[in-house]
Amino acid sequence: MGQIIDGKALSQVVKDEVKAEVPALEAKYGRKPCLAVIIVGENPASQVYVRNKVKAAAYTGMESRLFELPSDISEEALLQQIAILNDDPLTDGILVQLPLPGHIDEEKVIDAIAREKDVDGFHPLNVAGLWLGKDCIVPCTPAGIMRMLDSIGVELKGKNAVVVGRSNIVGKPVAKLLLDRNATVTIAHSRTGDLGEVCRSADVLVVAVGKAGLVTGDMIKPGAVVIDVGMNRNAEGKLCGDVDYASAEPVSSWITPVPGGVGPMTIAMLMKNTIACFLSHQKAY
Repeated sequence: MGQIIDGKALSQVVKDEVKAEVPALEAKYGRKPCLAVIIVGENPASQVYVRNKVKAAAYTGMESRLFELPSDISEEALLQQIAILNDDPLTDGILVQLPLPGHIDEEKVIDAIAREKDVDGFHPLNVAGLWLGKDCIVPCTPAGIMRMLDSIGVELKGKNAVVVGRSNIVGKPVAKLLLDRNATVTIAHSRTGDLGEVCRSADVLVVAVGKAGLVTGDMIKPGAVVIDVGMNRNAEGKLCGDVDYASAEPVSSWITPVPGGVGPMTIAMLMKNTIACFLSHQKAY
């Protein structure tokens, strides 16, 4: 029977680490780290995510600035707002909540954020830094997954890790982080021939595809560690993951629940990234 990796409890530990750092940083540098969050339009899910991010920043004691922009704002006006924040010496991190309205090019917006203020780790230069093994901001969700694996003391060296999903936000970067820990990594996806067979080879299985209940217990190697990144709603409207928890939990050694697993860790690692951007910012001056 699988033990639960409690992301909510672990995220509290991470936020408390940041909270302990902020007074020392303010004493040393004369101000607190500052995170700027931009939301465009009134997407309900995005509003919840942004509210939680601002709330987490307030808890840690750092500054946050929320920019709520109308859904019909022009791409040029949004890019101008980002440029202002790029040049602002009191802003350390910039986050633009995705998705954006259809008339705005998300890639252009991500590229516009200064690499050193890119708390999401999405800027091409941060992506390149991750793959080249250079100093960079690591995307929050993959960083949170690695912190969860560390929390249970799993040894990744020589283990088989399977990542189901190849997004730029989760699948690809977490595969690289697992590779950096000397795991043997396989990336599976929608075109994988026999997904069950591939998943059953995994000592560590990370599922991030956005399809409710895709991975079932019979697809999991007994004793595997299962990290479920999915956030979906089932037919009853309840939150659920990409892994069928009821059948997977008895087979796994450790498993993340949904909700209360990876989600809270993403926001906690955002706070860590803001601290990293702040320190990088101070070195530049």
